[in-house]
Amino acid sequence: MGLRLEVVLIMGIVGILAGSLLLKLSKTDTKIEVFTKEMEFTNTMLIEVDTQKVLSNSYGTYGVRDRGIFTLDNLVYSTDTIESLVAKQGKFKGEILYLDGSVVLKEKGGYTYKTEHANYNQQNDILSITAPFVGTSDKNIIKGNTLYYDTRTKDVFGTKIDSILYTTEK
Repeated sequence: MGLRLEVVLIMGIVGILAGSLLLKLSKTDTKIEVFTKEMEFTNTMLIEVDTQKVLSNSYGTYGVRDRGIFTLDNLVYSTDTIESLVAKQGKFKGEILYLDGSVVLKEKGGYTYKTEHANYNQQNDILSITAPFVGTSDKNIIKGNTLYYDTRTKDVFGTKIDSILYTTEK
């Protein structure tokens, strides 16, 4: 008894088809995206408190918490020393608030600072402006490249400062 040619050819074709279906011809990386978004919200106010008082208020039109980092669009932030701190986007990473896009700081009874990038340390109330800025108060104008501002003690340090200050005569 011999094998017929048709059976051998059919078994060969089935073997080739099975091998080609099991063989991966192209090198495509399969990227697995892990969902990490913890929270998403719109038009929300976040109020930070301790046992004594309200520490800060934050308002955002859209916000996301992803991997422990809060990101707020159209942020408005205030504390007992800051009337308002406004930015197109703010990111809370630990104790530091990173501000980007049209940043405006209005301090209570003082200057208004405008810049594009700044960082605010919530723990020690220090604002670090990391881009060219303009500060105004009435007719007083301060311009510079960077600024370090302690909102508690009102100490200000800057680089490449150009200013116009009006003082009262005595």
